[in-house]
Amino acid sequence: MRAFGRFLDVLDALRANCPWDKKQTNESLRPNTIEETYELCDALIKNDIHDICKELGDVLLHICFYAKIAEEKGQFDMADVCDALTRKMITRHPHVYHPSQIDAEEPKPLPYVPKEDICLRSKSLRNIGDNKKPISVGEVLENWEQIKLKEKDGNKTVLSGVPAALPSLIKAYRIQDKARNVGFDWEDRQDVWKKVHEELAELEVELNKEEKVKSTEELGDFLFSVINAARLYKLNPDNALEMTNQKFIRRFNYIEAHSIKMGKPLKDMTLEEMDALWNEAKQNETMKE
Repeated sequence: MRAFGRFLDVLDALRANCPWDKKQTNESLRPNTIEETYELCDALIKNDIHDICKELGDVLLHICFYAKIAEEKGQFDMADVCDALTRKMITRHPHVYHPSQIDAEEPKPLPYVPKEDICLRSKSLRNIGDNKKPISVGEVLENWEQIKLKEKDGNKTVLSGVPAALPSLIKAYRIQDKARNVGFDWEDRQDVWKKVHEELAELEVELNKEEKVKSTEELGDFLFSVINAARLYKLNPDNALEMTNQKFIRRFNYIEAHSIKMGKPLKDMTLEEMDALWNEAKQNETMKE
């Protein structure tokens, strides 16, 4: 808490005395916030602990900066942000906190109770015939969505909670995940493969016709179905694609580095030569593993 207080004091001083910090607005900070968030995501995918710590600080700076701007306008401050978040987290976890803890000075989780009573904490939010069954992760997520719909300033519809500005791949995953939380999902995950194959076949038909508009539509349907399959198998498609991006970059850089050593520009290399170097890079990675 001392460290956080010192950080807020520094932010106050910069806002008062630094020409750059003085002129910042929500609009001017927004592009930088997006950049900082992506830099954090990059550090997370690389599992670079040093960079994760550093980028978390950069994101925290932006969060507090927006709160500082709002405080100056008499709208809210950082304490209001923390209070609202705390209230929301307690409200949406009835299996952990009692409603009486929502505005408590120091909210404490419910004490240990026998396993057969755990589900009773959120009984009003679930339809479970067997009260001896403890609440599961899936049920926690279902409760979360139901509570959000009931909140005064919560989501008006199930999918309204998906930000419009999300990258398309992440948005597709979140749309499917939210639909799942209200029961709209495949009963057996194996069934999704029929849909994937169906969408791929439809895409091939339109590609052969060279119908660009229809091909684009079918490509979207196919990608959506693949993302759906990934979700059902508990794989994150965005993380998976980024790992492949990084792998391609490493291997292509290997090809380029060797082309420089050979004194032969990439554009002058044959596909066979590049493919051989690609396989060499792939083999080197396998050996390191």
